[in-house]
Amino acid sequence: MLSRTASSLYWLGRYVERADFVARLVEATVRLDALSGRPAGEVAWSSALTVTETDEDFAKTGETITQQHVARFLTLDSTHPGSIVRCLDRARDNARAVRTALTRDAWTGINRAWLLFQSRSSPGGATATLNLLEAVKTETRGFEGAIHRMLRNQTTWFIKLGQAVERADNTARLLDVKYHILLPEGEQVGGVVDRDQWTTILQTVSAVTAYRWLYSEGLRPSNVIDLLITRGEMPRSLAASAEETVDILGLLAKRTGLHGEADRMARTRQARMLKTRAGTVIAGGLHQYLGEFIKENAELHFAIGRQFKFT
Repeated sequence: MLSRTASSLYWLGRYVERADFVARLVEATVRLDALSGRPAGEVAWSSALTVTETDEDFAKTGETITQQHVARFLTLDSTHPGSIVRCLDRARDNARAVRTALTRDAWTGINRAWLLFQSRSSPGGATATLNLLEAVKTETRGFEGAIHRMLRNQTTWFIKLGQAVERADNTARLLDVKYHILLPEGEQVGGVVDRDQWTTILQTVSAVTAYRWLYSEGLRPSNVIDLLITRGEMPRSLAASAEETVDILGLLAKRTGLHGEADRMARTRQARMLKTRAGTVIAGGLHQYLGEFIKENAELHFAIGRQFKFT
């Protein structure tokens, strides 16, 4: 496989995963805003910008932080790389570059998601926004299902590798922002707002039911942290993403013969995560841990590019 093709497949996986995550994040923030009075609602939307690293871009618009402004910015504004429409634009461009490697269902999933945003200038009110976001999630799930039904070869592995790397980054940033930024000043830790925000975190990563299955003590921040960092059975946890990355790199190594820096970094990270415990992470500083994880994940991303000679 040409390195240019591998790069397009990898980035296709990253952009689709990112579009799905932003859709989930905006949806959860709309619902949290409905439950929160000011300033909690404003802080929730501010945190959504921080998670997606678009807070500086939004500040340049000069608009106030409201549901209407931020929801539009994160869904329909194509002037910055963090919006859903921009992610889908880039995903579709990469999919077109490797069109012959994709099945009809996989291409249709990308194209239909992209078409949702054509000739649309505003997400509308809360109900219209939620409908649009649900449609985005439906199409990205359709794409993921199509990839699952494709041949188990380099095409699917590079897409899934991109998804795994992106998913790890998204979950780490989401947890970091909640733990250090989201709770408004003066609000009680463990209070109604705090509980609603932790529930929103679970909703964003589709983990509400999983949490109830695994923990019987009710909603506790330490358990949410445990679920999203150490529990490998949770698909969007850091542990699961680390394991999936190792597995996919192993499959690619067997098929391509390319084995090196990225494999070593991924295996080292997985071995360390198998020994990680939530209590130790919290005691040592969750923010520090997540910051190091995000940095390491970025380094792994660049190592993957060097190993497979992405253009």
